[in-house]
Amino acid sequence: MLFVVIEHYRNGDPLPVYRRLRERGRQMPSGVAYRGSWITEDLGHCYQVMECDTRAGLDRWMAQWNDLVAFEVIPVMTSDQAQQKLAPRL
Repeated sequence: MLFVVIEHYRNGDPLPVYRRLRERGRQMPSGVAYRGSWITEDLGHCYQVMECDTRAGLDRWMAQWNDLVAFEVIPVMTSDQAQQKLAPRL
């Protein structure tokens, strides 16, 4: 499953997040894969694409960061998957 994860840094401060990342790494549980991220120009938010077998794995990862980050999670699919899903209706 693919997810877009939007991170809102608590107090608008990315420094604690980047410090922890430098010290501990991404802290990914088994079955969760980081696919890429983009940071807003004001350094207040991060948009990530994550892949995992179940939402539970993603929840385990977020639990390690939720003291520093408020999360939004959006299940997504690739464009190819959307075309396949819509093909019978076209």
